[in-house]
Formats: sequence, C-alpha cells, structure tokens
Amino acid sequence: MGLAVVISVSQGFQQLISKLTPSPGQFSAAVTHRAEIEACLNSRIGIYRLFETGSLSHGTGVRHYSDSDLMVSIKGERPNSDRALEKVKSALSIRYPITPIRISRPAVVCKFTNGEVEVTPAYIRLSDPASYWIPAPGGDWIISAPTEHNRYVTEVNGKAGIVGGAKYMARLMKGWKYFNAVPVSSFYLEMRSAEYVNRQSTILWIYDMYYMFRALHGHGLAAMNDPKNVSGRINPCSSDYSKRISLGKVGAAVTYAERALNYYRDERHGDAFVELNKLFNGRFPSRW
Repeated sequence: MGLAVVISVSQGFQQLISKLTPSPGQFSAAVTHRAEIEACLNSRIGIYRLFETGSLSHGTGVRHYSDSDLMVSIKGERPNSDRALEKVKSALSIRYPITPIRISRPAVVCKFTNGEVEVTPAYIRLSDPASYWIPAPGGDWIISAPTEHNRYVTEVNGKAGIVGGAKYMARLMKGWKYFNAVPVSSFYLEMRSAEYVNRQSTILWIYDMYYMFRALHGHGLAAMNDPKNVSGRINPCSSDYSKRISLGKVGAAVTYAERALNYYRDERHGDAFVELNKLFNGRFPSRW
C-alpha cells in the first residue's frame, strides 16, 4: 500500500488556481452564438461592432462561474439606458424566442443551453473613442474602457519577477467571492488585484493573500481611482447594503488568512490548510 502524497501550501495554491481556470467548453456559448447575435442586433437596431470583453476572454475568469461577455457598440443617439437595454432584449428575444433572456445591469443575459452570454449595450464617447457609455442604475450611464483596463492588467501581469501574478491573484479573489457569495464587483477585485501585485517584486501566496485582504479591509472597500484615468472612480458594490455585507466577509477573510499565515510561519502546515479551507469555503485543496 502506497504512502499518501503530502502537498505543500504553495502546491495547494497552484492546484486551486488550476481548478479555477475555465475549461475550453466554458467559452462555447460566446463562440457558438456571437455571429448570430451580431447579425441580429445589426439588422434590428444598427450597430458599429460587437466584441468580447470580460474575464473569460481576458484570462481572469473562474471555472463554472464567469459568463461570456460581449459589448455591442450601438449607432444613433444615446437614449435612456433603460430604453437601450429593452431594445437589445427585444431584438434578441425575437431571434431566440425560447431562450430565457433577462436584463441584469449593465447587460442583457441570454441563458443558452451551453452557457450564459451577457450582451452590454454601449455608446461610443466622442471625446474618447476608446471608451464607452454603458448602463448604470436608474436609467443613467457610466463610463467603461474594457480595452484599456485589460491592457493595464496584462501589463502588470507581465512584470518581471511576478509574471502571471496579476491574473492569478484576480482569479483567486474572484474564486473567494463566488465560493463565499460575496456581493462585490468582480471588476473591482480584478483592478485591486492588479494594483496590489504591481507594488510587489515577488509573490508567495500564503503571505500575499493575507496582505491583499488586509489592504481591502484597511481602506474599507473604498472606491478606487481608475488606473488608466478613463472612467473615474471604480465602485466595489452596487449598493451600500452590498458593501456592508462584503466588508463583513472581507473581515472574516482577514482572520482566516492571518491564522493560516501564522500557522505556516510556525511550520504547522496542517493547521494552515484548515484555515485556508475556511477562507475558500471548503474549496481549498486537501493536503493529503
């Protein structure tokens, strides 16, 4: 009978990152339906272009959780954002009459049998063609610059000594969010992850997870400045209530991550695994 293989804390993090990485099949919904969605919206409402955005195409998506995201640049004068969302929903409902389609700001969500696709209506900002107006609560609009923000994360991700760190950190933070049902913005976590990693010269996950959560808790999940100076402040949550819930869960994460780090320093690795498992709500790899 063979001996059980014991993995290290670092190997545990690498296994978790691997498990969080989306499978090729998770991209199938967007690949299958993109051309049809583009043709439908172009014929019914008139568009300039439709393109992929979001974490799946950018390399920070989470297996089984991240949706396929498309942004559609619409022609004509920008209306109330409620109206823009209804226009996109109506056009897609005609093309896909038996597919569940709903509005979930800032997008219209199509629940296909092979996955969900989110379609976000957008209007080009004439003052800055690299950015767009996308729906905000209450019929208003907010600025989005997906290409610029993706470029920022990719630049940090390629930094010498920490190659891959920004996207891995974003994936770990999003995994924590999904596993613990934290109502915090995935985009906010991605931007905060890149901001944190950009200040580092090396990454050791047992330390950096603690320092990342401590930083979030220390500033109270404050809105952050756009690192590309395009869209103003990046908000963490959709409401004050969601922010209170999220901040409480960040506080619990600090406690678990600190205990895990202290046990690791004391070479009590088994206890460190227990606390990391609490941090990720039972999803951290087993030590054995």
